[in-house]
Amino acid sequence: MDNEGVEYRLMEEIIRRGMTVSTAESCTGGMVASRLINYPGASEAFVNGFVTYTNESKHRLLGVRGDTLDKYGAVSPQTAEEMCIGAAKAGGTNIGISTTGIAGPSGGSPEKPVGLVYVGLYINGSVRVKKLNNKGSRQEIREQTTQSVLNMLFDELKNTEDKNGKEK
Repeated sequence: MDNEGVEYRLMEEIIRRGMTVSTAESCTGGMVASRLINYPGASEAFVNGFVTYTNESKHRLLGVRGDTLDKYGAVSPQTAEEMCIGAAKAGGTNIGISTTGIAGPSGGSPEKPVGLVYVGLYINGSVRVKKLNNKGSRQEIREQTTQSVLNMLFDELKNTEDKNGKEK
């Protein structure tokens, strides 16, 4: 991507399509929302962002089911899916983005090591969740996650356009 970053091209694409976006972040703590609003005129498409660091806030603000959190935990594909759907629903947006993971340096386990992150994308009723295994410091893991989910959304939007044969 150019020196302005993927968020510029991403927001231009979202605005061009007349879409709107909301975020639901745990491990990234608002970094995804911050990157999106780097774009001048982001208010045309960015509606709101939730930083839901606790299970209670994921449940209360995003509607993540208690049984999902109990059975799978906060760091799971199921929770990432419900978070992105909840963000879109709460914001009334076409797009919901979620991040949930273990940024470290502690908190990991053999089953869920530091660097394990799930990112979710809700786009007009379709959901995709991706597992990331990031490495590095806490900050590096958060930055890698943010970059990955922005790239993932950009790719998904371009792929959708390509499949539908719309003009680029």
